[in-house]
Amino acid sequence: MSSANSTKQAPPASTRAKPANKGEAAADWVDGRLGIYTLAKSNLRKIFPDHWSFMLGEICLYTFIIIILTGVYLTLFFKPSMGEVIYHGSYAPLDGIRVSEAYASTLDISFEVRGGLLIRQIHHWAAIVFVAAMFVHMMRVFFTGAFRKPREINWIFGFLLLFLGFFDGFLGYSLPDDLLSGTGIRFMEGAILAVPLVGTYISFFLFGGQFPGTDIVPRFFTIHVLLIPGVMLGLLVAHLILVFYHKHTQWAGPGKTEKNVVGMPLMPVYMAKAGGFFFLVFGIIAAMSAIASVNPVWAYGPYRPDQVSTDAQPDWYMGFAEGLIRVMPGWEIRAWGHTLNLGVFIPLMVFPLVLVALAVYPFIESWITGDKREHHILDRPRNAPVRTAVGAAWISLYLVLLAGGGNDLIATHFHLSLNDITYFVRVGSFVVPLIVFFVTKRWCLGLQRRDKEKVLHGRETGVIKRLPHGEFIEVHAQLPQATLHTLTSHDQYEPVELPAETDENGVARKVGVLDKTRAKLSESYFGEGNQIPKPTVEEHQEITSGHGHH
Repeated sequence: MSSANSTKQAPPASTRAKPANKGEAAADWVDGRLGIYTLAKSNLRKIFPDHWSFMLGEICLYTFIIIILTGVYLTLFFKPSMGEVIYHGSYAPLDGIRVSEAYASTLDISFEVRGGLLIRQIHHWAAIVFVAAMFVHMMRVFFTGAFRKPREINWIFGFLLLFLGFFDGFLGYSLPDDLLSGTGIRFMEGAILAVPLVGTYISFFLFGGQFPGTDIVPRFFTIHVLLIPGVMLGLLVAHLILVFYHKHTQWAGPGKTEKNVVGMPLMPVYMAKAGGFFFLVFGIIAAMSAIASVNPVWAYGPYRPDQVSTDAQPDWYMGFAEGLIRVMPGWEIRAWGHTLNLGVFIPLMVFPLVLVALAVYPFIESWITGDKREHHILDRPRNAPVRTAVGAAWISLYLVLLAGGGNDLIATHFHLSLNDITYFVRVGSFVVPLIVFFVTKRWCLGLQRRDKEKVLHGRETGVIKRLPHGEFIEVHAQLPQATLHTLTSHDQYEPVELPAETDENGVARKVGVLDKTRAKLSESYFGEGNQIPKPTVEEHQEITSGHGHH
């Protein structure tokens, strides 16, 4: 039996250069196991358009980061307990007063923890700006049609972030257990008790017994710092992932189509701008916090169930919910030994409807238009008159109800009758949105006519010319091609037409209620008098060829 010498073949030598230093070697080691370089290479060069309105979403992101950072600091010193102690801290006017541990720790943060009051103020101001930025950002998305396919799900994510921001803010300013926040919790408890059948059980579950109970602050603390922020963080990450996946929307312009994005790469240009903008937002909020005090709990004192703060007002974003209840008549239905408080229950049901109407709008418009295409070019609000009018009417309703939530302060500051303000809000909740809808729609149509006139006749130059027969005219200059493209690149839908009443055999067609409703809505959106037809190529050529153009 013969044996042969076996040799192992050496692996091929790597052609890759050796790492220049230990840092590069460590980076190679990590990339070989996590694939970070490949992931970063495909995403950090992603193109983003540049426009000031896109910074609204960045403000939302940056204020959320500020809230998280300052919130972590505050949790180190805050005691979420309703156990009573005798206060002997730095704030002399409350010395010797029996307060809850939550209230005492809030005072300690404000007066004894180094930088505590500034951090508290930054946290609260950032929360206010966060909700305001989300509100304005969503309005920008709404008015420009950025919610259309394929971004409907991202619109829902944004709406949920706004909705959760409302409640997390409410829970946040309820934690100090001062007289103002306690009044707000009492307001919430009354609204919950108005819910038929289950209201009492929900109240007992939240408060651990009769109001105010001993568990509401610890429970609110858990929901405020753990549950809702966790959900919001998940929604925010999903929102940003979809922004990357679908690519960013952009305004119409030369070279911009539904299939490309014109702008700057994420790295390094956009990241450098974003980093600077983050510190700018942080600096402005810090300046606001240092100059304007918000929620000075020491001025209100600890909460007592038998006391009410005279100027009790929620943060602005919850004001419209309070306005609904303040202006609602105190109607009640009593039957079979039970009382249904309609004066609270009806506003409690209308409150989510006002918000849900905004959330479902993209699906309603998609159903009306029947448009299944993807849209990455934004609409100018004037080119969607009915949509813009609907959004303006919704905002006007929000503002009218917000005024209702502060009817007492408006009455005292402007020396007006509280009853007159209440009656105005009751009537205005129905009348004002209708007026705003009509005015906004007419405004948009007027702007469309102006754009059409500019496209056909050019811009005014201020040069007056006298014709041979004595007539004086103003010379108009043709618009640049880029401007012409911007003014004429938008789509215009045709109204949906119902099929003929009978088919080719003379048999009557059955047209459902939904089809009839869709046709009527489509006519109200895109029918005659609801949009100005764009100038045609023939019209433009006829004008510019010298027939009627100067």
